[in-house]
Parts: sequence; structure tokens; C-alpha cells
Amino acid sequence: MPGNELKAVRLSKSYTVDRRQIIVLNSVSLTVEAGTFAVIEGKSGSGKSTLLSLLSGLDKPDSGTITLGGTDITDLSENELAPFRNRTIGYVFQSFHLVPSLTAFENITFPAELNHDPQAASKARELLHRVSLSERMHNFPHQLSGGEKQRIALCRALINRPQIVFADEPTGNLDSANSEIITQLLMELHHEFKTTLVLATHSPEISGKADSVVRLADGKIEDFSD
Repeated sequence: MPGNELKAVRLSKSYTVDRRQIIVLNSVSLTVEAGTFAVIEGKSGSGKSTLLSLLSGLDKPDSGTITLGGTDITDLSENELAPFRNRTIGYVFQSFHLVPSLTAFENITFPAELNHDPQAASKARELLHRVSLSERMHNFPHQLSGGEKQRIALCRALINRPQIVFADEPTGNLDSANSEIITQLLMELHHEFKTTLVLATHSPEISGKADSVVRLADGKIEDFSD
């Protein structure tokens, strides 16, 4: 499905710190085919999280273009981008980013309710069952373990059946046992929902499961293999 591919062309991003310009990404180009699992690999400070933020439309590049499913998201205004992200993109953060005042069930249904989806509740229950957390649906985030929070975050990312899911170091705050569970769930749900998965990590074990690997170093692509 080439029409649904993710394509980035010559992305650059820099920040100014104490009047000093820090170049985080320097003319990065890549293509991720629809339905595949791609890993962005690199050490801390290599630009992984910044690249994921740009590709997912959470931030804008200084220059370059990003197209997803034929839509140039760098051309969209924030008013256009917000509903596009909600319909098309799921995001899993290292620190979960669950809303503390909402239950697990409410955190999952929130993106679907923004889309006025009448099946939001049934989809959430199905996802909760899929990740073995049906009995925790009425718990608040502070009542959940780290592994449980990340499973809820996975459900939230998938509730709108997005074309693509971005995951930024999704096991970074978890112990080895929970890391393995989350990685396995991500892979299984990626196959079940036939969604494109783009995951930033420094774990060679996770990279070994990917269809393609982009290795970043000092804001540039060091290697791109598939």
C-alpha cells in the first residue's frame, strides 16, 4: 500500500539554548512502508525522540516535508493537524502520559469520543480484554503498576484504529519482565490491527524484530537497513 506509506524528506530541526544553536536533526530522509514495523535506533541524544515527534506531527521541522498516506502534514495548520492526528496516528510515550483524573477505561475511550465514535465503549472493553486488564478498567492511573499503565496507553493508541502507531522508548521505564510483555503486545497488536509501527529504542533485541532499522547518530542517519 504505497499510498499509505510514511515519507520524510530532508528533515532538519534545531533549538536555541543560551543563544547557542543546537542542531538535533540534520537533513534526515526515510520511508516506512505501510503495515511494516520500523525501528529508529540510537544512543541518548542521537535525535530519536525529536524525529518521532516530527514524524507524528507533535512538532514541526525547521525544514523538510513529511507525508503520511499522501497527506503532507507539514502543510497542515494546528487546527487541521489535531483531528488528523487523532484519526490517523496513535502514540505511546515512555512516561505513559495518562490523564490522572480519568479511569483506565476513560483514558482509552477519550480519543474515540473526540471522534464521536458510538462504539468507543465497546472498542475499549475489547482492547482491555485483549491486554488482560478488564478487571482494572475502573482504576485510576495512580492505582496501576508501570506495566499496567503502558498497556492502557497501548489501548488508547489503538482505539481509533490508526494507520500508524509511534512508540517512543515504550519500555524505557519498565523492568525486564514488563518490557518483554509490552514488546510482545506491541508486536501482536501491530499484526492484528495491520497498523504501521514506528518505534524508537536503543534495544538491539527490539531492533532484531523490525522489518527495517534506521540508525541515528548526531542527528544524521548512520545506517538504514531492511
